[in-house]
Amino acid sequence: MASSSSQLSSILTAIRQNSIGLAIFAIVTAGAIALTQAATQQRITENREEAQARALYEIVPRSSIDNDLIRDTIRINDASSIGYQGPVDAYIARWQGEVKTVILPVIAPDGYTGNIEMIVGINANGSVAGLRVLAHQETPGLGDKVDLKKSDWVLGFNGQQLQEADDPQWAVKKDGGRFDQFTGATITPRAVTNASKRAVLLFRQHKAQLLSATPANVKNRSEEVPSNG
Repeated sequence: MASSSSQLSSILTAIRQNSIGLAIFAIVTAGAIALTQAATQQRITENREEAQARALYEIVPRSSIDNDLIRDTIRINDASSIGYQGPVDAYIARWQGEVKTVILPVIAPDGYTGNIEMIVGINANGSVAGLRVLAHQETPGLGDKVDLKKSDWVLGFNGQQLQEADDPQWAVKKDGGRFDQFTGATITPRAVTNASKRAVLLFRQHKAQLLSATPANVKNRSEEVPSNG
């Protein structure tokens, strides 16, 4: 009887020890996973910021401005027309204090496989300085041609000017406009074209505030474009 009790006690002790070991293992594993996810997310964020910085300076070369484009921003409170639920920061490019170009972050929500994130640079005279797609999930070999690494299609926006709010020419050729679409893929270029138009219209709506924005040395400064334009 005593032997049975001893065996039972040994078994219970072993179970407790194993349980504690498993609990410690689970905690350590969960912590490692959390740290890995945090580090990965941070790296993804850094990569996106680096890509955006490169794209900004592709639209407005460093040699053509004398301010810090990355840090000179103005907040637009109502950015719903360009795909954002909350406020966004527009990047201001200057030469000798004068605003030369405003670069807007834009989301085209109607891509073939989801959102297309991009930036659209608009010169002070309203013409497009350039457009770059930052992130997308479009079909390889078809819709991904909106990426400058895949084709030069986005360069077709350079210098273009919207004549009026309902300019029928600001559309892909299949819709009667002047912008090319891709063979076998119209949805993606149509989404980018329409989103770029909304960016130009937003610029026009807030033109006075954007072009009179005072220089800043810190990002996300207090100066904002009012929601009512």
